[in-house]
Amino acid sequence: LDNQSSHALSLTLFDHVPAGIAYRALPKEIELGEFTHKIGYGIHPSSRGYYEWERCEVMIESPLKLWGDRRQISLPSKTRVYPDFTKLYGGGLETIEEWIHQLGIRVQQRRGDGQSFHQLREFMQGDTLKQVDWKASAKHRKPITKEMQEERDQHIIFVLDCGLKMRIKEDDLTHFDHVLNASLLLSYVALKQEDAVGLTTFATPNGAHLPPKKGMGQLNALLNAVYTLECTREVPDFDALIKRLLTDVKRRSLIIFLTNLRNHEDEATLEAFKLLTKKHEVLIASLREEVTDTLMKTDVHDLDSALTYCGTVKHLSDRRALHDNLYKRRLPIIEALPSEFAPALINHYLALKRSGRL
Repeated sequence: LDNQSSHALSLTLFDHVPAGIAYRALPKEIELGEFTHKIGYGIHPSSRGYYEWERCEVMIESPLKLWGDRRQISLPSKTRVYPDFTKLYGGGLETIEEWIHQLGIRVQQRRGDGQSFHQLREFMQGDTLKQVDWKASAKHRKPITKEMQEERDQHIIFVLDCGLKMRIKEDDLTHFDHVLNASLLLSYVALKQEDAVGLTTFATPNGAHLPPKKGMGQLNALLNAVYTLECTREVPDFDALIKRLLTDVKRRSLIIFLTNLRNHEDEATLEAFKLLTKKHEVLIASLREEVTDTLMKTDVHDLDSALTYCGTVKHLSDRRALHDNLYKRRLPIIEALPSEFAPALINHYLALKRSGRL
């Protein structure tokens, strides 16, 4: 604020904050002297998205405080609210690697035991016989080991379910927000591994599609592609989705379905998933509702609680039956609570890297 008058001003200022953003320390009562005065206030967006500030309101009191002059000042401003990545970029931890360690993720690598050739070197204690290059050893008349490294330039494609089941909200975030945060964290890890990361959505008319690309700049592209995504009330059509993926994705990739899978999927859908595994490595990553764990521990003391308990048991039994059907078809699935989802997802990715299945 800049006072261009010859005397001090007493004023009250209120910034018209967009709907969906909580604020504190407003309105502001200010004694504005002859100099420029800078003020600030705290905000807390309730969700990701695009927000527009339009105006602020100022009440200037008369010198004797007998009347006031109310003015509305047009001050258009635009702000993007991205997924909460305070932990990704620090959040009290020195590095992202330290945060990954805090989550319980373990990168288990043995020197020389990767998937692509790196170099030849002399045999060292701890090397295995399968690492010995016998031809080179005979030539140099001493044991020579093949040192390998993890494969790079693999393609990972996230398939985000934006449908009805992802609208479940058990804390401040929906299930969709939880899988979105986990996918962005895994994207960071994969890009650090020099893999290419892409994304596509389904069960939404206004989705996003980003082809796989390497480099940390892709993380910014992913953030810009997803920060306005919202869940719909659509029921996901997995059959149509898998047909699209079989047509569009030419190179062998790790395709990760981020969803909340239920026992409603029919045999044709499961067979479509199986068909996709002939061309790609597939992972179904499904969130589990925390409320089911709570309900299973609740005492049964009347008819309502008994019905709730029986319904929960039936729900969990159906999910186990679905998992059994997936296992029979050798379709990998991980299921985890929102708080455990990101570590489970990243550990599975790193295990695939070590196994050479990508």
